[in-house]
Amino acid sequence: MTTFDQRKDGFEKKFAHDEELKFKATARRNKLLGLWAAEKLGLSGAEAETYAKSVVVADFEEAGDDDVFRKIRKDFDDKNVTVADTELRERMLVLLEQAVDEIKAGR
Repeated sequence: MTTFDQRKDGFEKKFAHDEELKFKATARRNKLLGLWAAEKLGLSGAEAETYAKSVVVADFEEAGDDDVFRKIRKDFDDKNVTVADTELRERMLVLLEQAVDEIKAGR
């Protein structure tokens, strides 16, 4: 095996690892976001967990974060929960950072 082949294999493994981390972090972020939104919606316990799972599932509708944002925005609007779009987007960013940190820490 040439040095070039070894470098190529290393890059491919790093890419696969990074993509796996991104997927896990996004899923964890969505669960944390769902639990945060559930609290704002007045849900707790099993209802909050179920809602958080529905947020995770909503992310599979399309690529990107817009599907998750729209779901929570609609749910907030339906229940007259006042949260600005900027606050919701900021919460998404903060929770993504938290999720990455938790995964890297092995939690």
